[in-house]
Order: sequence, then structure tokens, then C-alpha cells
Amino acid sequence: MDTAGSLIHPPALLSDSPEIERGAEPTTKPVILDARVVTGAGGGPEKTILNSPRFLEPLGYRTVCAYMHPPGDPGFDVLTRQAAKYRAPLTSIPDRGAWDWRVVTRALAICRRENVTVWHGHDYKTNALGLLLKRLWPMRLVTTVHGWVRHTRRTPLYYRIDQLCLPYYERVICVSDDLLDACLAAGVPAKNCVLLENGIDTAEYSRVQTLADAKATLDLPTNSPVIGAVGRLSPEKGFDVLIRAAHALVAQGHDVRLVIVGEGDERANLERLIRELDLGARVRLAGWQTNVRAYFEAMDVFALSSLREGLPNVVLEAMALGVPVVSTRVNGVPRLIRDGHNGALVEPGDLNGLTAALAELLRSDSRREQFRAAGRKTVETRYNFATRMQRLKCLYDELLAR
Repeated sequence: MDTAGSLIHPPALLSDSPEIERGAEPTTKPVILDARVVTGAGGGPEKTILNSPRFLEPLGYRTVCAYMHPPGDPGFDVLTRQAAKYRAPLTSIPDRGAWDWRVVTRALAICRRENVTVWHGHDYKTNALGLLLKRLWPMRLVTTVHGWVRHTRRTPLYYRIDQLCLPYYERVICVSDDLLDACLAAGVPAKNCVLLENGIDTAEYSRVQTLADAKATLDLPTNSPVIGAVGRLSPEKGFDVLIRAAHALVAQGHDVRLVIVGEGDERANLERLIRELDLGARVRLAGWQTNVRAYFEAMDVFALSSLREGLPNVVLEAMALGVPVVSTRVNGVPRLIRDGHNGALVEPGDLNGLTAALAELLRSDSRREQFRAAGRKTVETRYNFATRMQRLKCLYDELLAR
């Protein structure tokens, strides 16, 4: 490990992408450094960050992804494989905590080595780090606000740090209207705020298994409806409400299974709830999965039970794969889902509403088919990743022309 962090070039990336392989070789293209702090395998933002370089390269920008992570974190191996899949140059910066000042020297060395033009932060720590490094290296500052979680013990300080940093960023990208309003309330100048919703590469989301085959592959009963969810096991995801909804559905006579893909600090609490409700045979906490698509394809219905979100990539992915969606009415979701047309919306934390929406969808083959077709069309026409990257390229162009 050198002081600048290690630049990871997976073999597939080296053989397929000669321009990316050259890494720090002098280039006339402006260089974007996407900076992110992550523990474990990360979440939805990783799909956007690691997928961006191959789209921005032909648009005139070279991108390096710098990830700060705990030393020895096995989740970083997952990110390395994702980077190889997307042909993304990935730089590792070991981060031992808030007072690890070696992160600053390593990040500065990367800026110098890669001749970084734009620092693009993705969380409170990389936003604070970008402000510090700008004093040491001439570059423009951009950040994306993916979502704030304010109710846990650790995050109020982080949230406050972000509030203090964001007004000094030249462009603040918000993935939902609610986050845009929050940034304006935090003092970010309106001229610096941009609404740029998430998108996905729909070419990657074509079903490869039938519903029955996908269930069989995962050892799920093929004759029972499967409700699925994907996300970090943390309080704001509302998985306790979803588990209680599954219990209510069983009490109503529905022979359902619930599968939740993801890992996190709430696992023990959720396992305890599953035992209390005697749902051990019906609810599966699947943990981190490298092949989440296999789980999406096994779902009769996808449920987002979050209490807070930006614009969740997992909802876009479910819709792109033709999985009917029931979601809470959080932040950017109502712009994506029109209730009763391409999905169903319920209020956050509303157990009865969530149970009723799931029950209605499980009873109606025609409604599920309607949501499948309309959901896929919505993603194809309004949330295409290539279109999002074109808009991001224009944002960079405008910023660098100033």
C-alpha cells in the first residue's frame, strides 16, 4: 500500500479497457474523483458511482472512484468485484476512523497523481475532506446528496457537518425534491442546487429466469407468493413494519414468504421479532448477496417499507425487472410511482395500509401484470442511466466553463 492508496485494476478491466488501464497517464480529459466512505459492501449509491466511469469516458471525462473503508473490511472485496464488472478504476483508502489523518494525505496524493479536476463527494466525510483538500489542490467541488438519516445517535453530528459543508460546494446534486428542499433550508444557494434523480442501465435488467425457476433456485416454494425487500438492516428501512405486515397477511390466510436481502445492525432485533411472531418458516433474512438479481426474479411483489429515503435504486431495479412494487410514500418515490398505475403507495410506518396494499396485489393477477408493464416502461422512459449521465456531463461542462 502506498501513501496514495492502492489503485485496483481487475484483470478483466485491464484487458477490456486500454484507456482506463493507463490510469494516471497524462490525459487531456478532465478527471473526476468520486469519493465515498463505505462500510461493508455499501448500498444503492455504489451502483451509480461505479457505473459512471464507463458512461462518462466517451463523453469526455475520465473518472476515478476513491473508496475509504475500514482496513480488512471483507465488504470491500464485493466492491472490487463490482468495479471489475463495470470497468471502473477503484482506489482503496484505508480509513481507521474520524481521527485518521492519513486519509487526508492519501487523498491529496491521489488528487496529485490523477491530476483531479473535480472532487465529487457522496457523504458528509468526503464533503468535509473535499473542502480541506481544495486548499491544497486546485479543483472544483461537486457533491451528491443521496439521503440523510437524522434519527440515530451517531448521525446528528454527521448531518450537522454536512449542513455546514454543503453551502461551500459549487454544485449540490439532490436525488429527490425533498432533499433539494432540505439543502435549500440548510443554506445552500439555490443557484448551486440541482435535481438529478437516480437512473439505472436498463440493458442490465432483463429477466433471465421465470418466476418459478427463480424461486426453485433459491429453495423457495414455487406455489407460494414471495414478497421481497432489499436494503441495509437499519431502523429507517422499516423492516419491522414489513415483518409485521407479513404476519398479518398470514393471519388473513395468505400463504406468503418474505425474503429480505441485506445486512446491518438491526439483524438481531429483526430475528427476535421473527421469533416472537413465529415466522421462522416464512421469513428469510438473506444477508448480503452478490447476485441480488436472482432474488428480484423470485419476487411476486417488491416492498419498500422505508421511513426515509432519497430515490431508492432498489425500486428502479425492481420495476426494470418487471416486479410489481408496493412502496411507502417517501421523498422521491411519488415522482417515480403513480399510485394505482405503476405501483402502490402507502404512508411510512402505516402497518394496516402496507398490509392492505400487499393483500390487494396478491389477490389480483391483473393488477400485478399492470404494475409489471407500467413499471418497466416508467424506468425505460424516465430513469435511463445514459440520460442521467448526459445530464451530469452537462453539469460538469457548465461548471468547468466558468
